[in-house]
Amino acid sequence: MTDISNSALLTRQITSRTVLRAVFENAPISRAELARLTGLSKQSMSEIVRDLEDDGWLRVTGRTQGTIGRSAITYEPEPRKAFVFGVDVGGTKVHAALADLSGTIVGEIVEPTDGRGGERIIEQVARISDALIDKTGVAQKSVKVGAIGIPGAVHPRNRHLTMVPNIAGLTDLDFEAALKKRLGYEILIENDVNMAAKGEQWLGNGRNIDNFVFVALGTGIGMGIVNEGRIIRGARGAAGEISTLPIGADPFDSRTFTAGALESSIGSIAIRGRYEAMGGAPGLTVRELFERKDDPLAATVIDEVARVVATALVAISAIVDPEMVIFGGSVGARPELVERITFHLARCVPVPLSCTISPLGSQAGLFGAIAIAMERLRETLFEIPGRTELAVASMMEKTA
Repeated sequence: MTDISNSALLTRQITSRTVLRAVFENAPISRAELARLTGLSKQSMSEIVRDLEDDGWLRVTGRTQGTIGRSAITYEPEPRKAFVFGVDVGGTKVHAALADLSGTIVGEIVEPTDGRGGERIIEQVARISDALIDKTGVAQKSVKVGAIGIPGAVHPRNRHLTMVPNIAGLTDLDFEAALKKRLGYEILIENDVNMAAKGEQWLGNGRNIDNFVFVALGTGIGMGIVNEGRIIRGARGAAGEISTLPIGADPFDSRTFTAGALESSIGSIAIRGRYEAMGGAPGLTVRELFERKDDPLAATVIDEVARVVATALVAISAIVDPEMVIFGGSVGARPELVERITFHLARCVPVPLSCTISPLGSQAGLFGAIAIAMERLRETLFEIPGRTELAVASMMEKTA
């Protein structure tokens, strides 16, 4: 007969996690309201809340006035009970932060990406994690989960990286497992544009929108897709890699194979090339080109790029039907460009897409990393411990 002596303990753990979830979702909240939401008796609720306070998960946040004049103590999660580590790794810089349970950043570091790539990136990220812990005074054991955005595709099953053109050596590593071993806590890696889309969903223009796309346009072009409230990754983690769309250039031209037809047409290198081919001043950066307000050649280039982007968005809309397009990146954040994109969209579809610029700027990816790490932490907190064992024990008890 199966030993079920731990069933009571498991039940207690399940109940505690149910209460903790209710506090996370409804704080500030009183014990009476928690009892009503969970169906537990007031006595049981008092015991569980006391245990959660003693363990440091809850703190008193104030009092609420009762219906008959009696006040009730309200509770919320203790923000400093646990922390998450969020990182946005780009081709030129690494932006990392520690955040508490409320999502508040308690410390951050920005530094150039180690140009040697590969294992040096693992060591760099680990060193930054250690530095943030020292800087903030957070206990090492309090950091529970980390999430890292990488400019490449992450295979959803084997977790290996592919399509990482801007950082050498990452496709040859089991990056996620190696960093987890080095840091001692769970690490999740994700495509950087997907991270930015997650950031928009959490704090940006994607809040309260179930279906939208985040389009990052700069040196290259990428897209994060939020469909029915969830990030779409695809079979190989490459959903949203729109640089290869057969738009703007000949997809059969071998010169476009590396960057992709669309990126070859509207990436920052292509924008400068268009301008100089028309006789524009050589050597300008894309930013300088956009700032030439009285230059008719610059205006023509911006309009041509906007037309290509609008064409791509029509194709994207036919597949994923987003409610909104949120633009980011050094080029995508230019209001002059988005204005012309909106103009061209109105000319080629009966119901134009709503287009806007990210309010988060370059921090969208970092905020997305924090959001994903927090989601995973909460999943871990609310997982039912011993779910399988408890189910088997209950079945054996009934049949014994």
